[in-house]
Order: sequence, then structure tokens, then C-alpha cells
Amino acid sequence: MRVFTPSDLVGVSKAPNKYLGVLIAAKHARVLNEFPRDRSSTREKKLTTRSMEELATGSIVYRVVPRRRAE
Repeated sequence: MRVFTPSDLVGVSKAPNKYLGVLIAAKHARVLNEFPRDRSSTREKKLTTRSMEELATGSIVYRVVPRRRAE
């Protein structure tokens, strides 16, 4: 099993920095957690590993929305 580090998530088609890459992978893992999983598979990858792998390959499309400032 490959270990993904935050520096693996940075690149042209990936996240612009390590912090944003980890945030994107964590949010994607939360989305994956909402879907039903096959309970018979015991060797299934963890959701965080799966989402970091997808971000590293560039298969996650994301959009950064700037925060609104309080007036």
C-alpha cells in the first residue's frame, strides 16, 4: 500500500499547496462516507487514503470559494 504525504498532493492539476490539498482530501472523504459501502470487503482502503489517491491522480475536480467578510 502506498503512503501519501501532503507533498504528493501538490501539483499543476492537483492542489496549489499542501494545506489546501489536505482540506480537499478530507472533505472528499466525508462525501465518500455518505455513500453505502460493501461490508463484505475487508481489504477496502480507508476513505482518507482513497480520497488522497484520487487527488494525487487529479481525478477530483474542486473549486475554491472565497469567504465573505463579516460587515
